Amino acid sequence: MTTPTDPNAGSALDELIPLDTLEEQALSLAHQIFEAMFTVNNAVQLCLIFGALIPAVVFGPKLRTFIYNRTNMVNQTGVIRRLASAGFALATPVALLAFLAGIRVVMGSLDQAHHFLDAAISLMTAWLIIRAVTLVIRSKFWSNVAFYIAWPVAALDVFGLLDDVIFQLQTLAIPLGQTPDGEAVDLSLFDVLRTIIYFGVLFWAASFAGRAIDRQLEHTEELSPAFRAMISKVLGVLLPVVALLIALQMTGFNLATLAIFSGAVGIGVGLGLQKTVANFAAGFTLLADKSIKPGDTIEVGGVFGWVTEMKSRYVAVRTRDGTEMLIPNEQFIAEGVTNWSHSDKQVRLHAPFGVAYNTRDLRAVQAIAIEAALSVKRVYKDKTPVCNLMGFGDSSVDFDLRFWITDPEAGQANVRSDVYLAIWDGLHEAGIEIPFPQMDIYVKALPRNGAEIVAPPSE
Repeated sequence: MTTPTDPNAGSALDELIPLDTLEEQALSLAHQIFEAMFTVNNAVQLCLIFGALIPAVVFGPKLRTFIYNRTNMVNQTGVIRRLASAGFALATPVALLAFLAGIRVVMGSLDQAHHFLDAAISLMTAWLIIRAVTLVIRSKFWSNVAFYIAWPVAALDVFGLLDDVIFQLQTLAIPLGQTPDGEAVDLSLFDVLRTIIYFGVLFWAASFAGRAIDRQLEHTEELSPAFRAMISKVLGVLLPVVALLIALQMTGFNLATLAIFSGAVGIGVGLGLQKTVANFAAGFTLLADKSIKPGDTIEVGGVFGWVTEMKSRYVAVRTRDGTEMLIPNEQFIAEGVTNWSHSDKQVRLHAPFGVAYNTRDLRAVQAIAIEAALSVKRVYKDKTPVCNLMGFGDSSVDFDLRFWITDPEAGQANVRSDVYLAIWDGLHEAGIEIPFPQMDIYVKALPRNGAEIVAPPSE
């Protein structure tokens, strides 16, 4: 069974997609490329470009050895070592560029066309510069930026297509309204890309400057740790903002139009960024009132440790287990914090214990406990420990030994354990019993054959 075809279907498709015209244009373009590429001069240039790979591969390792011996890479450190490493890694491409440049000089002296050589030299130069920068910076992010942005831009510039691409990007614009002066404001895709590139470079420079200032502040003993942390936090917020404003100015963006986005930014902060803004504000509050600072021994939310870093969003607390707890700044304000070393590192600890009721001399128990505390090395000797009788419990006579330490950052459970061991040894040497909870049951009568057996009264 055959299906009848519609004679108008082919003509409708031809009207929608002119296949014959597209085929003719494709063949014409291929013919032009073939005529432009496969000429004697162009073929010579391509052969010379690929032929330059042979001497580059031969002399590249020798150049690498020369750089290694001259720079003494083993003894170099810092930026100098990175530069030497970049030269060591790019020795063969540099040799290739040198041979291409030499061929270019020869072709120019012979009045021969050398446009392919110029393109190859330009692309190789751009690649070497980009690769050298990424090797010195040693950042995966900037390596990707250079590969996906800088290298295509250089390639478009070499082939003369950069201006056309920029023009097309500028035509893709959306209106943003008008400034208070009545000037129309448009945002093109080219402006967005330029702003991103400028901001990326300036942000990296701001981060580098911030780290340099932080390292300098760490060696400034005149400043308190809290003040150094506050300066670092202010710079961490201020420098990126300055980088963004400079990037907008470099692209010619009118800062007055930022008022257009103020309402949207306010809604975004109100709906989705409450916690983030609260943590930023709480971080500045903690630094301003100096309630905690790096090096303090604190206890918050059941976490005991010492402060290692204070960031704009969180506080890093290292516990006795070696773990790093990142606690939001807001938690310190909302739930409170126990700072064991806020104004004074002298901390009083408690060691409650009990003795049996058959102990005759309770004052001797107090003396033994005080002596036991003084025998522990970390106990502060200038403040005499105190042992108080707290009460008569269900199973023991209860005491509370109170002693002082001056290094809470070294831990509390360990010094309390040493004191308890000393109390244990002292009480056992004196023959004093440490009781444990127990319950005695007295049976007054038991039923047996309908009669009751009365238990003898206890003495």
